[in-house]
Amino acid sequence: MHYLGLSHNLLALNFIIISFGKKSARSSGQVKVTDTDFDGVEVRVFEGPPKPEEPLKRSVVYIHGGGWALGSASTQYYDELCTAMAEELNAVIVSIEYRLVPKVRFPEPLHDVVRATKYFLQPDVLQKYAVDPGRVCVSGDSAGGNMAAALSQQFNQDANLKNKLKAQALIYPVLQALDFNTPSYQQNENAPILTRYVMVKYWVEYFEGNYDFIQEMVVNNHTSLDVKEFAALRARLNWTSLLPASVTKNYKPVVQTTGNARIVQELPQLLDARASPLIADQEVLQDLPKTYILTCEHDVLRDDGFMYAKRLESAGVEVTLDHFEDGFHGCMIFNRWPTNFSVGIRTRNSYIKWLDRNL
Repeated sequence: MHYLGLSHNLLALNFIIISFGKKSARSSGQVKVTDTDFDGVEVRVFEGPPKPEEPLKRSVVYIHGGGWALGSASTQYYDELCTAMAEELNAVIVSIEYRLVPKVRFPEPLHDVVRATKYFLQPDVLQKYAVDPGRVCVSGDSAGGNMAAALSQQFNQDANLKNKLKAQALIYPVLQALDFNTPSYQQNENAPILTRYVMVKYWVEYFEGNYDFIQEMVVNNHTSLDVKEFAALRARLNWTSLLPASVTKNYKPVVQTTGNARIVQELPQLLDARASPLIADQEVLQDLPKTYILTCEHDVLRDDGFMYAKRLESAGVEVTLDHFEDGFHGCMIFNRWPTNFSVGIRTRNSYIKWLDRNL
């Protein structure tokens, strides 16, 4: 994909994805499906069947993945995932149709997610959908997991919203843009679905950065020792202490002595915890809700999840790290013919099982 054509190609690719995989809001069986908007943000709501013994339902606010640039709540795989969740959990699932790159850039997609979720958490809206206000979870996969984590941190710092979420469930989340040479980035740099190079491109597009920065960021020139702005955050990404020996193996940290300080100066978003939840202050992590993090061995983002789990545990948060040795990035949506991989079915079942037990 040519640098200069990346934005155009993202638009074209997303058009193809949605055109061939879009599902209308059609209720089926036990689940009522409707498209509406929450404070101006489009959402698709899935209302599962009520339990006779529980007049109020639990709920999951779901944020789809796609590098902040691709996908839709209306695509078949997300529609089917949310339908299954609504039915199996007897829950209300709110799938957010946030605006995408390149039409908007950071932090606008996150603003959409926050705005829609705040609207949903209003007492009268929860009452309309018969949702128990004490049993709401925020969840998402990949870039959606990134925004779910950022939303949880933001709500935890807001006195009016604190303790509004019972749980957060992050599926192979992307959580930092400061070290593209963690063991999982080194091990899986050319893995299917999501290569290291493509992940860096997504970040640059999200921040509307200079495409010339991509190759330098791949080799960590943006966080070299001469980049003073990053010095205070280095310990929060020190994977030699945050990761178990079983994943660090013989990999070595890539820390450049001199790099390109202009990258962080032009893209201060790199140091913003709303973009990289992994670098948040310890005080922000304390009192976050019960957390589920699903990681996959064959995924550049594996170590983002491992490190966040470790930092949350150190802050006193109850964490379940659900690791799949045969998993790959995006595998949860590959659970139906002709791409019905065993690991796709197992990850989905494990995720829904955790929600059932903890929400």
